[in-house]
Amino acid sequence: MQAEKIQDVLDFWYAEENSQKWFKSTPEFDNLIKQRFESLWELAASRKLQNWQQTAEGCLALCIVLDQFPLNMFRGDKKSFQTEAQSIDVANHAIREGLDNNIDTSKVSFLYMPLMHSETLADQELCVSCFEKRELTDNLRFAKHHRDLIIEFGRFPHRNDMLGRKSTPEELAYLHSDRAFTG
Repeated sequence: MQAEKIQDVLDFWYAEENSQKWFKSTPEFDNLIKQRFESLWELAASRKLQNWQQTAEGCLALCIVLDQFPLNMFRGDKKSFQTEAQSIDVANHAIREGLDNNIDTSKVSFLYMPLMHSETLADQELCVSCFEKRELTDNLRFAKHHRDLIIEFGRFPHRNDMLGRKSTPEELAYLHSDRAFTG
């Protein structure tokens, strides 16, 4: 049963028609993820899928469920970050155990993505290192951008309003600049 759920997540996420929406989502795609996977996300959020971490594919699927799916299901709401710390723990576990080496290069970026979403510099540095190691140059460019934001601000300014944080004058200047990241 668990292996079927893991495969269901991976088949859905990596399906060609869905992969085209990863970074250009639509309300329809967000709703589809919510309808299909919110109950699975709730299980993962309550730590009832920890055994998925026994395999590389399970770690990858769990990172998608904990990191990517909530960004779609709860877009624009602070709930979209509720399981971010758990996804970071899963990514770190997979890397520490070498499980990331068992994931195809075309898919592994979503195992590393929770590290890119972290507001902790050590996670950001590990993310950059992982993308360099796997020679994922497109992802590496974004990883460095995210890391540089953490170096500069210590957090992601584009999350401030959603998380009820007060922006500093420097963050506001950044948010109104051409280099602002809004994702």
